[in-house]
Amino acid sequence: MPPIDIPTHWINLLPDLPGEPLPPLNPQTKAPAGPDDLTPIFPMGLIEQEVSADREIPIPDAVREAYALWRPTPLKRARRFEQALGTPARIFYKYEGTSPAGSHKPNTAIAQAYENHRAGIRKLATETGAGQWGSSLAFASALFGLECEVFMVGSSYDQKPYRRSMMQTWGAAVHRSPSERTESGRAQAAHPTGSLGIAISEAVEVAAQDPACNYALGSVLNHVLLHQTVIGQEAQAQLEAHGAGAPDVIVACVGGGSNFGGIVFPFLRETLAGNSSPPTPRIVAAEPAACPTLTRGAYRYDYGDTSGLTPLMPMYTLGHDFVPPPVHAGGLRYHGDSPIVCALVKAGLVEARAYKQNETFDAAVRFARTEGIISAPEPAHAIRAVIDEAQAATDAGEERTILFNLCGHGNFDMAAYDAFLAGELEDPEFSEADMNAALERLPEAPAIA
Repeated sequence: MPPIDIPTHWINLLPDLPGEPLPPLNPQTKAPAGPDDLTPIFPMGLIEQEVSADREIPIPDAVREAYALWRPTPLKRARRFEQALGTPARIFYKYEGTSPAGSHKPNTAIAQAYENHRAGIRKLATETGAGQWGSSLAFASALFGLECEVFMVGSSYDQKPYRRSMMQTWGAAVHRSPSERTESGRAQAAHPTGSLGIAISEAVEVAAQDPACNYALGSVLNHVLLHQTVIGQEAQAQLEAHGAGAPDVIVACVGGGSNFGGIVFPFLRETLAGNSSPPTPRIVAAEPAACPTLTRGAYRYDYGDTSGLTPLMPMYTLGHDFVPPPVHAGGLRYHGDSPIVCALVKAGLVEARAYKQNETFDAAVRFARTEGIISAPEPAHAIRAVIDEAQAATDAGEERTILFNLCGHGNFDMAAYDAFLAGELEDPEFSEADMNAALERLPEAPAIA
């Protein structure tokens, strides 16, 4: 691809979302949460981004300079994959695995570390599922001279020891979650595999008790998805430089929504602003069948964590204390999702699909054997959806352009590939009964349509 510049602004969809705006709620009073509710754990710079009504927000020079360590990331056409599928579709992928941490997560980790450093914060506490976010924040904290403490979901802590080593190499302290270090962790000892919701509770508890420590979140919140929009902006410029035009379909995996928002939001902003040109692409969100938040969850107010320490957010949820089965796509094991992504699904602008673990690894292996890149388990869900879209193009006899976000490599996930290649990988069953029980325990909050 011809060279392009790193974007100068982030894209904010919040001002143009369809429907009435639904504010987050204070977890104690259930009143709309304001900046004062967030200042105990976030710097004002990020709070301002979280609630901003500006459609574009300038990227600070120091953040762009750090981005230049690996951005812009490549956009590639998967020609060998197209040939193997026998499809007339043109398949492009934006590859975020070239970052130092091997995924898209440094895009927001850098921005959050910068704002905390600017605010005089000494330490950041966070959670991580598969380890991509924890390693990204450890890397970003090292760049800005911050301490970093990470609570890693128990199943991923056991499955991915080298992710833990990566975080420690960049100077982070890493704990298996649930841990004995916090009240939130001790209360969840009956769930040893852990979940993102439990790990979030532990990190928030640590940050709330130390005035020199703030909390950093790797997904879900508006400012996190905002920072990721450099992905889609670069993809737009690269597609134009390639002469490919606008995509017909955009695909990304979804857990909390950060890589999805990053690739999708820049393409959606014209549509939401009321412009019909270029035509709106079809947008597909791929999630695990074992944790089907968008496809099976209820659209309700719920906590972002298991212990109820965070504001209540309007989102599709399986229940804040629902503990998903320990699939290898640890970054997608979250009970809720980004309120912005959920609003887009609710408005019919995003189509959500759920895939089982074995079919996603089958798709990832097929991709690796043609394109050479071993995908992380999370974007393997997107690859599975791309195969479906390519087949649909074949059936229709149409040369559709498909764009997907390959948001990270799977070089630290080879134990999962070992299990798949040996025929020993399970397809954990989603428990409808467990979800219904968790939904019965949702907090009292205003109903949302």
